[in-house]
Amino acid sequence: MNRDVQALLVLSFGGPEAPDEVRPFLENVVRGRGVPPERLDAVEEHYRHFGGVSPINARNRELIAALRERTDLPVYFGNRNWHPFVEDTVAEMARDGVRDALVIATSAYGGFSACRQYDDDIARARAAVEDAPRLTKLRHFFDHPLFVAANADAVRAVRTDGARVVFTAHSVPASADAAAGVPAEGGHRYSRQVAEAARLVALEVGLAEYDVVWQSRSGPPQVPWLEPDVLDHLQVLHDKGVEAVVVAPVGFVSDHVEVVWDLDTEAAGKAAELGMRFARAATAGPDPRFADMVVELVAEHVSGAAPRALGSVPSAGCTVDGAPCAVDCCLPVRRPSGR
Repeated sequence: MNRDVQALLVLSFGGPEAPDEVRPFLENVVRGRGVPPERLDAVEEHYRHFGGVSPINARNRELIAALRERTDLPVYFGNRNWHPFVEDTVAEMARDGVRDALVIATSAYGGFSACRQYDDDIARARAAVEDAPRLTKLRHFFDHPLFVAANADAVRAVRTDGARVVFTAHSVPASADAAAGVPAEGGHRYSRQVAEAARLVALEVGLAEYDVVWQSRSGPPQVPWLEPDVLDHLQVLHDKGVEAVVVAPVGFVSDHVEVVWDLDTEAAGKAAELGMRFARAATAGPDPRFADMVVELVAEHVSGAAPRALGSVPSAGCTVDGAPCAVDCCLPVRRPSGR
């Protein structure tokens, strides 16, 4: 459809940009989840290892600059967990007279944390702002040709002969993954979309074999999460005689602490301990083709451009004003009472 879209909002997770912002940021992330203080203490140390600054806000500002070079639309920036908060940004958009805007969330996939929680962010922000603009979140893009190409070239840039390519994404509870869509068809299941993105990138690179693993799990050990974990998998590869590995964070749009700590620090350290050569592929977000892709997604609404996708795995379309694409899609995990 053709629409008189007046702005584009980049909606992201957020991250601290100074040491004194780390703890308040983490408390925002886990609010209402009953996470023990000692777990926050451990994660806080990861941020302080990098001076208390997450790279994600800088990467998002670079993306915004690239988008402003490619479109005449005003581009706004809002976060879920830290400044600039999305509620404040939507209020700014309303003051600027924006009535109809598109939203690019910095996640390529379905699932609760990767998709529906961004819908919730939009709904919350609109509820907090009088005369808030209409906000349409752009569709999943894990199988968009430009996203696949950017990830493929990132792998090619660091892969040496014989290196095993291991694709990673953020782990989630297995129950949350099962809740993402219609079980009979696999729905918009996060793990299925990640596997499809990895397959498409591997096909583009020309890989006959590769692995899909998970990282950054948290929560009590008795709760099943998606496996195998990247650190455990490095040990398995070493035991099989693999001497070199390329880790490709296909599940992430841009670097943030869970990439630079969990992969560049912990996984790289594990590989060194095992005597394996290790390289980490770049995320797709800084690649100019990522901004080009966002402009294409915008054009699907502004000028009725035909959507481009390489895969056949189910993918959600756009959501409007924070309404989920299906009532039972990507539900949050319900914790048992008393826990």
